[in-house]
Amino acid sequence: MAKLRADIPAGEIMPQERQQRIVQRLRSHGRVVAAELAVEFEVSEDSIRRDLRELAAQGLCKRVYGGALALAPGGTTLKQRAGENIARKQALARKAVTLVRAGQILLMDASSTNTIIAAALPERSDLTVVTNAPDIAQVLMDKEGVEILLIGGRVNRRLGATMGAKALLDIQRVRADICFPGACAIDAQSGLWGFDSEEVQLKRAMIESAGAVVVVATVDKIGVAATHHVADIEDVQYLIVENDTNEASVDAFVRQNVSVLYADLP
Repeated sequence: MAKLRADIPAGEIMPQERQQRIVQRLRSHGRVVAAELAVEFEVSEDSIRRDLRELAAQGLCKRVYGGALALAPGGTTLKQRAGENIARKQALARKAVTLVRAGQILLMDASSTNTIIAAALPERSDLTVVTNAPDIAQVLMDKEGVEILLIGGRVNRRLGATMGAKALLDIQRVRADICFPGACAIDAQSGLWGFDSEEVQLKRAMIESAGAVVVVATVDKIGVAATHHVADIEDVQYLIVENDTNEASVDAFVRQNVSVLYADLP
């Protein structure tokens, strides 16, 4: 990427350089608003929307109503993610299990964070855990008083989850108290996002089958988007975030009536 010059008047910046500056803004702030960019660069909103369309086509952002969001990191496997940020995920897990009550039915999506939540669940709590993740089922095998229902179907090794029509049907036949959907990205305006179209169908089914939805997200997944929309923010009752998550980002969720809980320090 070419070096950007700061001495050029806003209205004289060429479209390519303007787009580079928009990308920089996305990387530093996570989102941009078309109307604000139009004022800043002294161009029409149509010009900014055209810039955002071109950047989205290059996979550099995700267009949303009124602007665009940065894309969350994607493409890694469950096995790779399982070895990342373990202490941070454990802190999130300790907070997540405070929402769980004895005798409840939990729907747990395949997720490296959810695997750690499963490990933190109390024993002898008369819980039933329904999951499409073989590794979550394995973690729970040694916990007394926890019944495990493993969703059937084809196993996607990259995602560490069962997939396909049978898995979808199994989920639709469940009624759970709490759902923990794996979160690839979440934004206060546009909701929950994922990267795999087939996996997104299962996440939607889990959310529809649960009385309460709890999203547990590391800081890199807050205020960004992925490629496939999972659910509106109105479908999320609880969001658990890291202790150092940006206060303004958290306030945006609170304004959408989401109950936000901070994890303790790792």
